[in-house]
Amino acid sequence: MNAPSTRDTDVLIIGAGPTGLVLALWLTRLGVRVRIVDKTAEPGTTSRALAVQTRTLEFYSQIGLADAVVERGRRVIAINFWVAGKKTARAVFGEIGAGLSPFPYAVVFPQDEHERLLIARLGEVGMEVERQTELVGFEEANGRVIGRLKRPDGTQDTCEAAYIAGCDGAHSIVRETLQIGFPGGTYNHLFYVADVQARGPAMNGELQVALDRADFLAVFPLQGDGRARLIGTVRDEVEHQHENLSWNDVSKRVIEWIRIDVERVNWFSTYRVHHRVADCFRKRRAFLLGDAAHIHSPVGGQGMNTGIGDAVNLAWKFAAVLHGRANASLLDSYEPERIAFARRLVATTDRAFTGVTSPGAIARLVRLHIVPLLIPRLFALKRMRRLMFRTVSQTGVNYRGSSLSEGRAGTIHGGHRLPWVTADSNGVAGDNFAPLTSLDWQVHVYGDAAPEMKPACDARNLPLHVFPWRPEMNRAGLKRNAAYLVRPDGYVALADPAGSATAVASYLDARNLTARK
Repeated sequence: MNAPSTRDTDVLIIGAGPTGLVLALWLTRLGVRVRIVDKTAEPGTTSRALAVQTRTLEFYSQIGLADAVVERGRRVIAINFWVAGKKTARAVFGEIGAGLSPFPYAVVFPQDEHERLLIARLGEVGMEVERQTELVGFEEANGRVIGRLKRPDGTQDTCEAAYIAGCDGAHSIVRETLQIGFPGGTYNHLFYVADVQARGPAMNGELQVALDRADFLAVFPLQGDGRARLIGTVRDEVEHQHENLSWNDVSKRVIEWIRIDVERVNWFSTYRVHHRVADCFRKRRAFLLGDAAHIHSPVGGQGMNTGIGDAVNLAWKFAAVLHGRANASLLDSYEPERIAFARRLVATTDRAFTGVTSPGAIARLVRLHIVPLLIPRLFALKRMRRLMFRTVSQTGVNYRGSSLSEGRAGTIHGGHRLPWVTADSNGVAGDNFAPLTSLDWQVHVYGDAAPEMKPACDARNLPLHVFPWRPEMNRAGLKRNAAYLVRPDGYVALADPAGSATAVASYLDARNLTARK
């Protein structure tokens, strides 16, 4: 079962968490040979990562996975904020994200179940994770990576690959081998995560976030009545007993005042929260993704989704280079595009996490007195609700500063995520995200394409999608008759307001890029 079909491959993936599994799925869809290994004997049976954000669901839709995640997970309908025992605000996700995405909500889908789904999808294309297989070390020789793997029986296996992808977590052997720094720190508080069966008015299928003088509690609804995942703080006086803690050591104050009656604890674990970003995400033919590259607080449910974003960003670039459709310099764009976001995310979640957990007098003042006054007022503003959705959902992530981003048409710049709009295509109602399932470069025109655009695209085997103009396209920031060159990951590479075929050709020629078809 663990024996690989070949000793060499295109990409050697170390680590079979969500990041590594998504990288493998995208690469196999793109026709790239992959080996994925993991030192554990089986996928995790417990997890802390829960939220699958809107942008991740959009990526999953491109590979036919989104419907299964939504069906097996639980949509987060609304989020409720509690402060010092009182509910201060409620936001309905379906309302604040409506019109921005085909998935205007987050889904709670525990990481262990999530991994099993990804593994099953890999199995459908004939690929298996090589379990109990550990990377011992690697080096580069003759333009290849030579990886040394320790097999389950203790013997060593050598794998030769064009590239190696370190998706192997916070203690990454890939990062350590490359001697890449991982600066940051660890928060003082010890936190717990518990899967529980419970009753009470707060067990209503909505997300609950509660703050108190020194306590923090998040309640995530899971599939099944009365089932939830709790994340909170361990009592200060027992934090030093990290190894032997149980549910009895949990701070119950906040649980009691939002009236959650825990009937059964299915599993329980404690952990410390770190905030770190690697000094770089790439050295020559080795790349870091996910927790190997960045770790941060659980505020906003961003961690796993950020790793999946890394995987999608790198997958299409690997495929283009390996198949000769782009110069190897295309891979230079991975680090600047992803490290900038990781640094902003860590800084933002660090400030938020410190604010909700710090015992300091100023933090308590903000948490207990200013937040209850401010949050209801902010949530009353449509613009603020939209901003919150774009931030948490990761639909606001952009690559405007990238070498791959050029131009502006309407309010859409090169580097922006392609805005989602409903659209008719060949008389069939649908949306403009449907063509993204090709995982290929494509040109979008909203309105009428210039006469020379179709023959120019045909000459390059570049798909052209023309959508009849509708007023909501203007509201989404699109410009009528402009040309948008869209990357395989759904980001706009070039936005040309004149809709010029010459502009599209010049962009591709300058970067030696060609389409898959």
